Amino acid sequence: MKLHANARTCPHSRRLAVRRIEQGWTLRRVAESAGVSVRTISKWRARYRLEGEQGLLDRSSAPACVPHRTPEGRVQAIALLRCERLTGWEIAERLGMPLSTVSTVLARIGLGRLSRLEPPEPPNRYQRERPGELVHIDVKKLGRIGRPGHRVNGDRRTRSRGVGWEYVHVCVDDATRLAYVEVLENEKAVTAVGFLRRALAHFGDYGIHVESVMTDNGPCYRSIAHALACRTLGLRHLRTRPYRPRTNGKAERFIRTMLGRWAYAATYQTSTQREQALPGWLDFYNHHRPHGSLSRQAPIERLHTLRNNLVGSYS
Repeated sequence: MKLHANARTCPHSRRLAVRRIEQGWTLRRVAESAGVSVRTISKWRARYRLEGEQGLLDRSSAPACVPHRTPEGRVQAIALLRCERLTGWEIAERLGMPLSTVSTVLARIGLGRLSRLEPPEPPNRYQRERPGELVHIDVKKLGRIGRPGHRVNGDRRTRSRGVGWEYVHVCVDDATRLAYVEVLENEKAVTAVGFLRRALAHFGDYGIHVESVMTDNGPCYRSIAHALACRTLGLRHLRTRPYRPRTNGKAERFIRTMLGRWAYAATYQTSTQREQALPGWLDFYNHHRPHGSLSRQAPIERLHTLRNNLVGSYS
């Protein structure tokens, strides 16, 4: 019987090897069964005799002594200067040290990024109780497909340059994750307002009255036209904190799913072909795809569940 294939890093295999030595096996025979050298088996036996079972456990491969390691006083000085939000260049210049050394020390003590100086933000998880209480809107820019690229013909020299972009506008209901998507020519204010009106009409077909909308701080959402549209439609407009895309996390997560399951899931010959595949995937997402945060319900099932619960609670 041979030992574990990775016997060098398996404590159980080392214990079995030592046990076989005690049973009278020769060192060479044990080494062959373990797939290691006789010298390694001798080392395991010596450690077992000296330390017992503890001697067979995994050990760090780090050297016991590093002669040229940065002195602890210098490490503390680097940490203190980093707490003053100095960059690696500034710390290296202040202490007269190579930038590579300062960068290595910062990475080792966990301060490689300035964001590590700030306490981690608490999880920003929430979910509205009523369908339409809040919808999330965002835009994802996709490159047009001018002609088949390397994914189709295997030739990376065939690139479609200068064909422009398409803008995928998405709207996701917070409570049910029911989604509405359109592929449009741009992300101008007039285009965003038109998409907003059509999205509200789409949700209205499901009996959902939208009360508020959340967007990022893009120019189209900060425009006067968008503000007037929200006022006319009776919507409360919420905007995310700058540089905090997770505030609009449900739209961001939907876009990530959409890209993986639709935009990049197949090899499309043209942009038109890709756009034609969108309705089918969107129907699958809304009516059939189980959603992890909805207890494995599809968005349309979640809508029916919430609607029945609301009716029952007011009966």
